This record gives sequence, C-alpha cells and structure tokens, in this order.
Amino acid sequence: MHIDTIASPDLAWQEEALCAQTGGDFFFPEPGSSVREAKRICGLCPIRAACLDYAMTNDMRFGVWGGLSEKERLDLRRTSRC
Repeated sequence: MHIDTIASPDLAWQEEALCAQTGGDFFFPEPGSSVREAKRICGLCPIRAACLDYAMTNDMRFGVWGGLSEKERLDLRRTSRC
C-alpha cells in the first residue's frame, strides 16, 4: 500500500527560536495580560523576522509572533494594504 504524504512547510527555524526554549506561556498570555516579557524575548531572538513573516503569511490570530501582538499584526496588515 502506498500512502501519499503532504509535504509540510520548512519549519526548522522554529527549533532555533528563543520561544521554543522558554515555553509558550509568555507568548500566549491570558486576555488582558501583559506581553512585555514575550516582546523582550522576541527582541533578543535571531529569527524574529522569520517568525513574523510566518505569522503574517499564515494569518496567526493569537499570541505574540515576531515581537508583535495580535493587535499590532492586525494594524500592520491593515497598513500594508494601503
């Protein structure tokens, strides 16, 4: 029996991400909680740009990605359409 597999996008960059080493609690906080610590960690991350690109390309709606909150990514998406 032959099983076709769907090739997954190259997500190897995620293994290098600082968030992968610190855990997701900072990056997916409860509503109304501060994202300051997540942004601080993102600011130190060498692959921040790849992370933000992934979030924008895949319309990630929740959490901090590439140093931006959901609202900041939405604002960026709106301004890039103009």
